[in-house]
Amino acid sequence: MNLLLWTTHVTEAHYPKLEEIKAAGFDGVEIPIFGGDDRHYRQLREKLDELQLKTSTITVATPQASAISPDPAIRKAATGRLKTIVQQSAILGADVLCGPFHQALGVFSGTGPTEEEFERAAEVHRAVAEEAQRHGLYLAIEFLNRFECYFLNTTAAAAAYVRRVGHPNFKAMFDTFHANIEEENLPQAFSKNAAEIVHVHVSNNDRGVPGRGHIDFPAIFRAIKSTGYHGWLTIEAFGRALPELIEPTRVWRDFFKRPEEVVTEGYKFVRDTWNAA
Repeated sequence: MNLLLWTTHVTEAHYPKLEEIKAAGFDGVEIPIFGGDDRHYRQLREKLDELQLKTSTITVATPQASAISPDPAIRKAATGRLKTIVQQSAILGADVLCGPFHQALGVFSGTGPTEEEFERAAEVHRAVAEEAQRHGLYLAIEFLNRFECYFLNTTAAAAAYVRRVGHPNFKAMFDTFHANIEEENLPQAFSKNAAEIVHVHVSNNDRGVPGRGHIDFPAIFRAIKSTGYHGWLTIEAFGRALPELIEPTRVWRDFFKRPEEVVTEGYKFVRDTWNAA
């Protein structure tokens, strides 16, 4: 369960949520890392261990630390920031750090990505992948739909970029919300690029409760299972609780009455659908 439903920074105030997620049956949580120091994450690790919750982590790029920037100082900042987040992910015991850590959300150039941007970003991500390898975790780059970014918009584009970076610890993530917008056939999009995918976000077409919308999750799960995938199936949903996420995620209305519906109903839907696939 992705904690971005409640916060961008997990603190002791969110420990009851961790307990609810564990009680619902989840094997792990996805912790956002947008700030905080090592001491904070060591303390959070103690709580996760107490609850026997495994973890992945998630972050984003910022305008001041963008891997595609033409400014060498900004790219250097992106490299340093991501290396720090890798180290903090390792403190938490994460096996995957995922997210759109290529370009800042909602920033557009007026055209598609350029060869120069690909080369600049790949240099940043190779360096960070080296750090990830030292800590025993994968980077999983996320493609976003064309209305949120322009650098990576499809599964195939993300997979091609993974091959360009060419590091064993640099892989891709498949998110059903973004794929639902950009892909003609979601199961085929996963199957054709499965070799580069190490992480999956299960997200409804409206970013609400998985299973309530029109995405054909049974077909997607069959495709995922047929490839031998053994990574996370992480529920990602968004509400209006976080003002800083409303604009970048374009969440202008409520998709459920209570976030707890995502936890309980979402868990049962994913577990039952996966088991039946």
